[in-house]
Amino acid sequence: MAHSVSEQYANVDFSPIQALTEGEVITHSPVRDIRLASGKVLALITLDNGRDHTRPNTLGPATLTALGETLDALASRAAAGEIQAVGITGKQYILAAGADLSDISKVGSRDNARLIAQLGHKVLGKLGELGVPSFAFVNGLALGGGLEIALNSSYRTVDSSAAAIALPEVFLGIIPGWGGAYLLPNLIGIENALEVVISNPLKQNRMLKPQQAFDLGIVDAIFPAANYLENSLAWADAVLGGKKVERRNEPGKMERLTKWPIAVKMARGMLESKIGTVPKSPYAALELLDKAKSGTKAEGFAREDEALADLVTGDQFAASMYAFDLVQKRAKRPVGAPDKQLAKKVTKVGIIGAGLMASQFALLFVRKLQVPVLITDLDQARVDKGVAYIHEEIGKLEAKGRLDADSANKLRALVTGTTDKSLYADCDFVIEAVFEEVGVKQQVFGEIEKIIAEDAILATNTSSLSVEEIGAKLAHPERLVGFHFFNPVAVMPLIEIVKTPVTSEAALSTAFVVAKNLGKNAVLTADAPGFVVNRLLAKVMGEAARAVYEGTPIADVEKAFAPLGLPMGPFQLIDLVGWKVAAHVQDTMATAFSDRFYANENFHALAELDAVVEKDKGGRVTGWTKQAEKLLKPAVGKNPASAATILQRVQDGLASEIKLMLDEGVVPEVEDIDLCLILGAGWPFIDGGASPYLDREGASQRAFGGDFHTPQIRGIESR
Repeated sequence: MAHSVSEQYANVDFSPIQALTEGEVITHSPVRDIRLASGKVLALITLDNGRDHTRPNTLGPATLTALGETLDALASRAAAGEIQAVGITGKQYILAAGADLSDISKVGSRDNARLIAQLGHKVLGKLGELGVPSFAFVNGLALGGGLEIALNSSYRTVDSSAAAIALPEVFLGIIPGWGGAYLLPNLIGIENALEVVISNPLKQNRMLKPQQAFDLGIVDAIFPAANYLENSLAWADAVLGGKKVERRNEPGKMERLTKWPIAVKMARGMLESKIGTVPKSPYAALELLDKAKSGTKAEGFAREDEALADLVTGDQFAASMYAFDLVQKRAKRPVGAPDKQLAKKVTKVGIIGAGLMASQFALLFVRKLQVPVLITDLDQARVDKGVAYIHEEIGKLEAKGRLDADSANKLRALVTGTTDKSLYADCDFVIEAVFEEVGVKQQVFGEIEKIIAEDAILATNTSSLSVEEIGAKLAHPERLVGFHFFNPVAVMPLIEIVKTPVTSEAALSTAFVVAKNLGKNAVLTADAPGFVVNRLLAKVMGEAARAVYEGTPIADVEKAFAPLGLPMGPFQLIDLVGWKVAAHVQDTMATAFSDRFYANENFHALAELDAVVEKDKGGRVTGWTKQAEKLLKPAVGKNPASAATILQRVQDGLASEIKLMLDEGVVPEVEDIDLCLILGAGWPFIDGGASPYLDREGASQRAFGGDFHTPQIRGIESR
């Protein structure tokens, strides 16, 4: 085994991946010499792809090759005594957003995938072998390979206004493959590294703010944006002059011997309980982090080479790239959205209801739109409770430092709670959050329509009822649009925008613009029972209920669904959304499609109980409560289904239902269904939503004799 990184990759032939550089937007690495106050010279590389900040620097094969040549030249200058340090930074607001994923996804073979990893290691590894100290000045966004540039450097500073710092690879079905899995735990300790490399990506790809990166010890110093580079250069000069850099989280011998294996074991148990064993990348990352406790950097990099080659060529990465493309591109340009110029300007929002859902709406609208928000309810006590909740949540944001005192007071002042519906008169956009019953929704809209302006937009948050039927008694049903949020409102990124046969382009356009301004992704759907997400989740829940009523123990049913990769089992999900809501959705779908959706009257009796299921500390369902068992006993059969039978039934049922939805025109293409499931149901990236998974499992062929994708979305090794 080579002792240095440069020795390790000295004889590797990279020509096969140099052929993949066609179309690569090259990030250049120009150098300028900066004479520091001490008289020492720092050669500063500035990564720049020549585009504005909306097109981040990325690191494809041609970019890496050019950067390697730049670093080789600087190493020669260092050896000649011409420079005393090397710095690396990025164009305005951006260091680098990591590897060019489009390049990685077209590598063509496992050998080429390994070469991508090796080239990154060879080039970035040079930052630690220049013969002089290297300084990464993280002036903005640093993701994946961008952060690994910094980790391979001797020292790091960060701009306090940098957008985000992260190693998001596990979220995409791969691992940090250019040094991150070895270098990070050896810099900040195993527990912190587990959080950054595994936990954060699995929490909807959570990223670090600069202060968090500094607190963890990922960077050595943090400076304000105003004089960031000047301060960083002065700090580097001080380090070159002997200033000691404290790294309090750097692991010592005792941590490696005792804390390290315990932390890894606990993390493995947590992963198994939270996500099951289907996703490959979190476990591959865990293995790399575990082994990073000993051995050389060259050995650590070699392990990353093999792990990345395995994952990049697998089905999960191919599905992740499909999902990533949906979320990054399709979600930002919603299919069927009318011209935004048709949208009505929203200067005041009305919310009918003051319960928890309505209060969550109010908080989101006032924070994101910063316009007056009105909430009403049947009595003042409910209104006061809703307003108090909103004020309390604003207070929490203020306490966390996410709002200053002036902003918090401004938001509180924008919220009005009353029983006086006449105040809806100047609202431009009114959304209801009342009981899920057509008659109730018709009644409240009927009252409000008489008060609001003729061009004001009405929106319903119904989860499964017919929007057309809700608007049937309106004088102007064309102003009504479905605007379906997902719980929790602040977190879930999807809004299903539902168009009825009479919905006007102005109402639709307003809905899309409002959704975007709320920071949400909107998908247009036809007015069909359950729309997209709830129709398919009802299928999942119905098959789970069918298995239980046949006689299958609930814990066995939960386990049978694990290969789907959903964030939680079906009964855990039902318990989260509420048994009454689930019973209502069950009825809606069984009424609409009685031949395809399972329903059981006993479900309503369960929904009346205070507690239906028992759960462990991790929230997983382990059994029924005694009350539930008593209610279930007379309704449950004695023919339990096997895990394989349950899984195949739900796979085939989903494939059939998705094909029917496409035939019915619920959405234009299967990509919209997958996008809805990813954003609204937490369907994992490694499945690519539902359709690539169902193709791979043979469910599409069994259900309708075809595939949703031709060719199937498969990894290189499976083609």
